[in-house]
Amino acid sequence: MLTHNDVWDAIDRLAKKYGMSASGLARRAGLDPTTFNKSKRIMPNGRQRWPSTESVSKILKATGASVEEFTVLLYGEDGPVPVRRIPLIGHAQAGDEGFFDDAGYPTGAGWDEVDFPDLGDAHAYALEISGDSMEPVYRDGDRIVVSPGASVRRGDRVVVRTAAGEVMAKEVQRMTASRVELLSINRAHDDRSLEREEIEFIHRIVWASQ
Repeated sequence: MLTHNDVWDAIDRLAKKYGMSASGLARRAGLDPTTFNKSKRIMPNGRQRWPSTESVSKILKATGASVEEFTVLLYGEDGPVPVRRIPLIGHAQAGDEGFFDDAGYPTGAGWDEVDFPDLGDAHAYALEISGDSMEPVYRDGDRIVVSPGASVRRGDRVVVRTAAGEVMAKEVQRMTASRVELLSINRAHDDRSLEREEIEFIHRIVWASQ
């Protein structure tokens, strides 16, 4: 399993490989230059701060590095680069019956598959965004990788499917035993507050391919 240090070390290696400091890499990716500073890798309360999937996606785009190249930096040149095929489900399809089982895991066949570094979650899947409801973070045609097995906390971006079959990508604002409050990624759309029984599943977004 990847550790906090593994991911930050890979970012440092990527910066060095392309002749930059960590702050220079952040600047080239259009991020705040202090985003990858070592002082920001641990929060004031002592909790580990992980880089967001969006920031990693942006530095890959800025350098032209592939996901596979970044994975090699994670595991080392001589280390394993575990890759497996995961289901690719259309955003509209995700709202249809028959694509998920009762536990909220992708099931059956009839979809495309894409190669992706193994997340250690046998139920991970990719979702292709359609429409503009998730802009500016996720645009039409973007693919997000979702891990049903990942724990969900405040501030995480998630895919939520309601008992009525509605599928949305939101940010978790607050979670209680009875209710989940969600912020809209596109501020032109309303935030949502759902009772737990209204939610069929809530899965964390762990990667965005943009």
